[in-house]
Amino acid sequence: MGFDMPGTSCKIFRQLLSGLSAGSIPNEVSIFLVLSPSKFMGRPNRSSLTRLSTSSSSSATDARAMVAAARRAAVPLMTGQTLRFDSTIQEMKKRQQLIGHSERLLLTSHIEMKGNSSDHSDGYSKRGALLEIGVHMLDLIRFITGEEVREVRCTMDHLPPTAPETVVSAHLTTHAGTACIIDVVRVPERRVGQAEWIGSQGRLQADWTHRRLRWTNGTDAEDWELPPSQTVLATLTAFLQAVEDRAPMPVTGEDGCHAVEIAEACYRSAQSSGAPVILPVLD
Repeated sequence: MGFDMPGTSCKIFRQLLSGLSAGSIPNEVSIFLVLSPSKFMGRPNRSSLTRLSTSSSSSATDARAMVAAARRAAVPLMTGQTLRFDSTIQEMKKRQQLIGHSERLLLTSHIEMKGNSSDHSDGYSKRGALLEIGVHMLDLIRFITGEEVREVRCTMDHLPPTAPETVVSAHLTTHAGTACIIDVVRVPERRVGQAEWIGSQGRLQADWTHRRLRWTNGTDAEDWELPPSQTVLATLTAFLQAVEDRAPMPVTGEDGCHAVEIAEACYRSAQSSGAPVILPVLD
């Protein structure tokens, strides 16, 4: 079972969790899909309960607690990082050898504003674009490069909880030295989803909105058009396949936790006018 949770349905979701916490899970329910900020997910308490969350949590503290609780209860946990299942992103990652040693990664995500209910941001602890959509960019840094983020510097147009942010600019550095920039904006129209990965021997430019990938090394170039990706369906399929096969989740709760920890560092940096914050972020 599963549902999305915009704004006012948080109350309904909390009521459902009360029943789950009390152990009143029907015997016929063996998979529980939660497509929501998992600050509302509560404590897993049945070994046959399997969870899929779109983001690990709205704070690093909650994310770590959730992953730890799932581990103690032996509950398989998957984070729904759907861009990992995009054909353009997967092709970019597969062709890393074309660019040599990773040096820079630029990620841009501009997504349309939505007419959410007035309490929508409550589900994200009054946080906005970074946690709603930017967390996928933060996950892509780890997924594409295979490197862990060491330091972040971030600025935002608004500082939660005063108001949810709609514009985010973050500079991140990995332990291996890749310099990353993410540009996340809520826009009135014209969605943009692009990645540019620059290495010692060339660059790859991906546009997952238009399903295009380009490689160039300064003298030569090659272009690819990729098939459409039903990323949500692919994510759910991978999740259910892992459940059926009793295999490790393709995107683990720990993966989601890492992305939220990086987001937490971004918020702390923004609160300090863009000062550097070193990971891991301590409570």
